[in-house]
Amino acid sequence: MIKATGSQIIVKLLELEGIDTVAGIPGGSILPLYDELARSNIRHILVRHEQAAGFIAQGMTRSTGKPAVCMATSGPGAMNLLTAIADARCDSVPVVAFTGQVNSSLIGTDAFQEADTFGLSFPITKHSMMIKKAEDLLWAVPMAFKIAVSGRPGPVLIDVPRDIQLKEVEFESWPDVKKENENPLKIKFLTPQEELEEAAAKMAETLLSSTKCAFYLGGGCNDEKASELIKELLEHFDAAVVTSLMGIGAYPVKKENNMGMVGMHGSLAAARAMHEADVVLALGVRFDDRATGVISKFCPDAKILHIDIDAAEINKILPSYVCAVSDVKDALPLLIKKMNKMTNTPYYGECKIKRYEWLSSLIKLKEETDSLLLGRPASADGINPRAFIKEIPEAASKAGLSSSDIIVTTDVGQHQMWSAQYYPVEHARQFLTSGSLGTMGFGLPAAIGAALANPDKRIVCISGDGSILMNVQELATLSELDLNVTVIVFKNGSLGMVRQQQEYIFNKNYSASIFQKVPDFLKVAEGFGIRSIDAGSDKSWYNEAFKKGPCLVKVDIAMEENVLPFVKAGSANIDALRN
Repeated sequence: MIKATGSQIIVKLLELEGIDTVAGIPGGSILPLYDELARSNIRHILVRHEQAAGFIAQGMTRSTGKPAVCMATSGPGAMNLLTAIADARCDSVPVVAFTGQVNSSLIGTDAFQEADTFGLSFPITKHSMMIKKAEDLLWAVPMAFKIAVSGRPGPVLIDVPRDIQLKEVEFESWPDVKKENENPLKIKFLTPQEELEEAAAKMAETLLSSTKCAFYLGGGCNDEKASELIKELLEHFDAAVVTSLMGIGAYPVKKENNMGMVGMHGSLAAARAMHEADVVLALGVRFDDRATGVISKFCPDAKILHIDIDAAEINKILPSYVCAVSDVKDALPLLIKKMNKMTNTPYYGECKIKRYEWLSSLIKLKEETDSLLLGRPASADGINPRAFIKEIPEAASKAGLSSSDIIVTTDVGQHQMWSAQYYPVEHARQFLTSGSLGTMGFGLPAAIGAALANPDKRIVCISGDGSILMNVQELATLSELDLNVTVIVFKNGSLGMVRQQQEYIFNKNYSASIFQKVPDFLKVAEGFGIRSIDAGSDKSWYNEAFKKGPCLVKVDIAMEENVLPFVKAGSANIDALRN
């Protein structure tokens, strides 16, 4: 028989799951777990705010696809963590969070640092658990990892009272985690194989019959295997490609048939592609309001072919002509096989000519309308943020880095949209951003997580003078870890996206969007022990920015710089403002 405390069970099972790094902050209700953690081989990253622990876990997971772990104590610790957990839920990121809780006997008594973490987390996690017996951890921890990664991924939270962490129990053997992971949870409503074959055949016929075909790629395509399958499918099939914000990286930006991101700040070519398409193949994507604009005017004449792992997303916003509840990676090989069998039919040959002509017109439109001056005021001088972002890989190459050596994280705001529009993303998991929840403060801790999980890469965090201050304390964590992270801060003295909307929608009534005073970010970085450089005064900023270890780069830009195109509420994407 094996004897172990609840804390020892958690630590052992984390080791069996292959977890070698966790992030968090200790506190009274989780100290027993931290006591055992110190005796293990698991590396602990001490953050300065629990929210950052969740975002570090996200950075690790988003950049690798493997679930990561974060921790917090009860009450305020757990509540600080919940924003990052909600963010993970919105963007389908599989993290596992452990929170300490007051002793079981004190639950419900308003004890010191007591909060109903289970109740608070329930609507913002994929699954939550409150542990009532130490022996339950033997199945609960492995189950948490399985739930997090199966089907549509998402965060799982395990709340463990302090006395349960200390309770010693006896059991016969440790769970066979490896064997458990070989048998993923059955996904509800998954399209049966026979029906999936039929759906793939009908989709292939519909695609080959199209004359204006668009592929709409989302976060469900943003991994290496799905990306390769999409490239294989498009190798001999002419279709315009558009992505959601979360789909950036699923298909190389430099491909001429990639029209870019669609939506509120999407390209004109992407909006036109979706508006004119007669068939839209939607892969691993939902029809989010920020992407669609007015839904009745989003691909109004298209037959929707929808493949998504989450049955709840099928037919939720737009009706599908053909649909399949499936992982994109499982459905695409069938679709490719079916299309290869039908390709040589003469009728489809005529459609191919028309598809090529339409796609050529979109490529021409993209060339004519994509401009680094879009949204730049005529009076602006100094650094153009669009050009700066687009040229980051070239700047890095002067310091000896290839573009594939870089992973980009962003905060939320104008800089995020400029990055989505202009950074030349080449491959899956290269562009990490907070999408659906839009959480300012995401970029820096996510960059730390990506750097921890990818020590051979250079992480570039693109932020603004509003977002960076949301989690600026994590510069201390970055300095302590001495990671290869370049933090680029665009300084415009305002909450740029808010100010822009006030300009266009609220008659330039700039209410609480312009800062009265902006910190000296160079001195702030130096105070944390991090190198800093002003890109405005040093044109060779990249020589310092990409040296080993962390560096902060300040980029002064005009407050009047705007993100265009811009779709106002109640407007169709095709009617986006361009000036």
